[in-house]
Amino acid sequence: MELFVATGNAHKLIELGPALPGQVLRSPADAGIEGFDVVEDGATFLENAVKKAVALHRLVGKPSLADDSGLSVRALGGAPGVLSARYGSIDGRRKLEAAERNAYLLANMEAHEDRACAFVCCLVLVLAEDRVFAVQETCPGELLRAPRGSGGFGYDPVVYLPELGKSVAELAIGEKNRLSHRGRACARMAALLAELESRP
Repeated sequence: MELFVATGNAHKLIELGPALPGQVLRSPADAGIEGFDVVEDGATFLENAVKKAVALHRLVGKPSLADDSGLSVRALGGAPGVLSARYGSIDGRRKLEAAERNAYLLANMEAHEDRACAFVCCLVLVLAEDRVFAVQETCPGELLRAPRGSGGFGYDPVVYLPELGKSVAELAIGEKNRLSHRGRACARMAALLAELESRP
């Protein structure tokens, strides 16, 4: 199936490609849409992913896929949550670098003993205005007191997976792709797409 992915980030297509085998992924630019951007003001990952997928589908009139993801920390009431990429920025003017966001998060967690957290990824597929499919998966872990590991990106160095004894940033790429929130969500979406293609 040809899927238009609701992102202006070319790296997202490269990342999603191997996780959705057999699908042909296109960017908005491939449909002549430059600078595709949607205000992500939803209260949940699902709301933001639906908003992006529906917006792109209305522009291209073809199957559209969007994701929204981030880190949810129990002691912080689910924050950073949908604001994960903008967490710690002042009035949204300047996004912090990943290391700065991690330091800001750990500083906010200094007084908390409950370190439970989870990465969350929601994927939404829009085939028509009234034909919408969504999957959401998590990768649960615990917040470290200090970053560990040099792999991955974003919050990976501060999220520890107790069952493996490693931070997400210490995982091999194949291991991360299999266990991560995005990897799990993509596996479910790939199965859904296979079913849809066998029984349209």
